[in-house]
Amino acid sequence: MGILVNRQTRVIAQGITGTFGRYHTARMMEFGTRVVAGVTPGKGGAEVNGVPVYDTVAEAVRNHGGDAAITFVPAPYTAQAIAEDLEAGIPLVAAVVEGVPVRDMMLLMPLIRETGAAVIGPNSPGLLSTDGCSIGFLPGSVYTPGPVGLVSRSGTFSYAVAHALTLAGLGQTTCLGIGGDPVTGVGFVDILKLFQEDPDTRAIALVGEIGRSCEEEAAEYISAHVTKPVVAIVAGRTAPKGKTMGHAGAIIAGGRGSYESKERAFLKASVAVARTPEEVAALIGEALGRAC
Repeated sequence: MGILVNRQTRVIAQGITGTFGRYHTARMMEFGTRVVAGVTPGKGGAEVNGVPVYDTVAEAVRNHGGDAAITFVPAPYTAQAIAEDLEAGIPLVAAVVEGVPVRDMMLLMPLIRETGAAVIGPNSPGLLSTDGCSIGFLPGSVYTPGPVGLVSRSGTFSYAVAHALTLAGLGQTTCLGIGGDPVTGVGFVDILKLFQEDPDTRAIALVGEIGRSCEEEAAEYISAHVTKPVVAIVAGRTAPKGKTMGHAGAIIAGGRGSYESKERAFLKASVAVARTPEEVAALIGEALGRAC
């Protein structure tokens, strides 16, 4: 079954009438996602891909319910869109747009904590459960049902890891990107806790990258609380210090967030650290084989 979403999840798409939202909502629905409503202020009464559009999230929820939302609105308005979701009682929000001001997310964090909602991102590819729910733009063709949970800071790199797992005959339960920005909603620890509790997830692949300290925090949590096999891979091994690599949060500053510190933390927690996606698949296969 996986975590957070499944084929019954009712999804509301903010910004569905824009080019970006229209395209990716259609791809989500092709995968099997149950998109019940869209929201674009001033476009209420319209219809996109057979999905009714409302002016507000509250109106969409009143008419269709809502277990999750995805926001495709431009970065300057993303935090406001997330706040609208949380105030309407939606427990899960995927923020897939990049370039969201860090200050906006910092100001939003008290509301996120108050509501207890799971906010994925921003700058996240979203999440996908292989039983038929994709919220975001993860390429559905590379995923297949199986026992591995995948959590990542990098979208594109996570696709490569998922593809390697699939080619090795190791399907996935849920795959999720926490987002590559300096401030995001859920973190590695939140997702590791859910994977540990999920009976269908028997092993975990963690895709990290340089910058921030969430990989070190994940390693500490794994050491104390996770009994399932975990294999990590960290992007940015050869990145120069002080230079942002891809994501806004992928920068080594003040001696923190280096590849070496993350690798040391994982090894101390007895987490195998792979160098390639294929090695991730091989190490997980070995760990599951030993567990059988």
